[in-house]
Amino acid sequence: MSALLEIIDLTAGYGEAVVLDRLSLTLERGRSLALLGRNGTGKTTTIDSIVGVTRRFSGRILLDGVDVSGFAPEKRAAAGIGWVPQERNIFRSLTVEENITSVARKGPWDLARLYAMFPRLQERRANMGNQLSGGEQQMLAVARALALNPKILLADEPLEGLAPIIVDELLAAFRRISREEGLSVILVEQQPRKILAVTDDAVVLERGTVVLAATSAELIADPSRLERHLAVSHG
Repeated sequence: MSALLEIIDLTAGYGEAVVLDRLSLTLERGRSLALLGRNGTGKTTTIDSIVGVTRRFSGRILLDGVDVSGFAPEKRAAAGIGWVPQERNIFRSLTVEENITSVARKGPWDLARLYAMFPRLQERRANMGNQLSGGEQQMLAVARALALNPKILLADEPLEGLAPIIVDELLAAFRRISREEGLSVILVEQQPRKILAVTDDAVVLERGTVVLAATSAELIADPSRLERHLAVSHG
């Protein structure tokens, strides 16, 4: 299996502030990764750096063998990076269907396939973005990212603040996207147990660098490894 994403000795942050300190990690094609760590350890900054909205001081980011380190965010999106930010960034004044079709690129993730993944969105396809619940907005944000037909999907705390039934639906979707559809995925989440069950691999960040890397199954089997770094219960 070949590497789809390679982050090599990346030092990055915002303005003059350095958050990531020579961070290196690799994601193989078709694999999913849980990105874990306490607040302020660099998880969102890692996602932002892949997308291209941080300041890079040194290091490289390779996507499918292409160095995208100097690419603007829109060029990285065109290269195959799909992003679900914490803020969701849906178009509130457009309908659900317009939100999806306005950004769609040709590929396997067409409207019918997205509606099959998220039946709630099909039911509400004529509703405006601002008429959706928080969970429905999150589903729409994921669908919009998939409509770009990316090579990799990045989701920054996609389960935060959502009702348990919506969390279960999104977790099932992420499991299907990665394990059945073969799309590479990176998920950031504060509650490890939820995403370890739907990801292949996991890394833990501290002070902007990787301090633990293992398969998700290994960390589920031995949660004490996580507890030592997160200083919280695995549940």
